Formats: sequence, structure tokens, C-alpha cells
Amino acid sequence: MTTNIKKVKTSDLELKDRLVAINRVTKVTKGGRTFSFSAIVVVGNENGIVGWGLGKASEVTTAVSKGIEAAKKNLVKIPVINGTIPHEQIAKFGGANVLLKPARSGTGVKAGGAMRAVLESVGIHDILAKSKGSSNPHNLVKATMVALLELRDAYTVARHRGISIEKVFKG
Repeated sequence: MTTNIKKVKTSDLELKDRLVAINRVTKVTKGGRTFSFSAIVVVGNENGIVGWGLGKASEVTTAVSKGIEAAKKNLVKIPVINGTIPHEQIAKFGGANVLLKPARSGTGVKAGGAMRAVLESVGIHDILAKSKGSSNPHNLVKATMVALLELRDAYTVARHRGISIEKVFKG
């Protein structure tokens, strides 16, 4: 498994953030219960750049802003071709299994919950996605990101094989 992670700088990017899930967690101490919040956030420019982050704080707004800052530090470039992905991809993280399939123009984003937030943040408009196994939003976001990071476009394949792009399509 060779992942080609391309880190992206946040300067000169217009990023949109999407809140995927907020979780209230409790810590039991001698003095009683202490409540805090955990927020998972996805940011992207809807043009092939996406990142996710986790923020934890005693207030919801602080947790969300911490998640956004963490997501901006994790930005990566994803190959998007004509509003869809270049090929089918399967990935797993924890108990979440994810299947991503390219779709024709006009299909729309056929995905649910956490996967939809990631795919829309990347800028994918036409895709068929299936979530198998766990529906935990944390694992779904991470599995979707793993699947997207393993995608390779034709130029990358040609460069790795040391051949021209025409030979990639001839077989």
C-alpha cells in the first residue's frame, strides 16, 4: 500500500467547514460529573483539497473551533476528475468499511452522514458510496479519508510506471 499524501498549505485557500458530529463526554470525579464536548470537523475548498480534525473542549463552540484549526493542519490533495473519482476504492478504518465508486455526471452524491460531509468538502459531485460495518462517525470519516488518499489518477500511474500517459490507457 503506497499512499501519496500531498500536504497543502492553508494560505490562499477559501475553506468551508462542515461539522460532522458532536459528542458529549463525561468524566466522573470526586466532586461530581464534569461534562465536555468532542467535535469532529471536515474542511475543504470543494476543489480537491480536504482535511479533518478533532476538537475537545468544555464548550461546544470552542470544541468546533479547535476541530477546524486541527483540520486546517491536515489538508491533503485528492484527485477529482470531472466531479467524480478516477476509480473504485475500498478502505477500512477500525470497524468502518467504505466502498467508493465513480458515477456518471448528474448522479449526485449517494452517501450518508459522515461520508457525505467528506465527499462534498472534497468537491466530488457524482459518486456512489456505501458504508459497511460500524456507523461511528469518527471511523467513517477516517475510512473515507483513507480511501480518498489511496486514489491515483492516470498521470500518477504513468509517472510511477515510467511510461507515457497514452500507454496507461492502451493496457
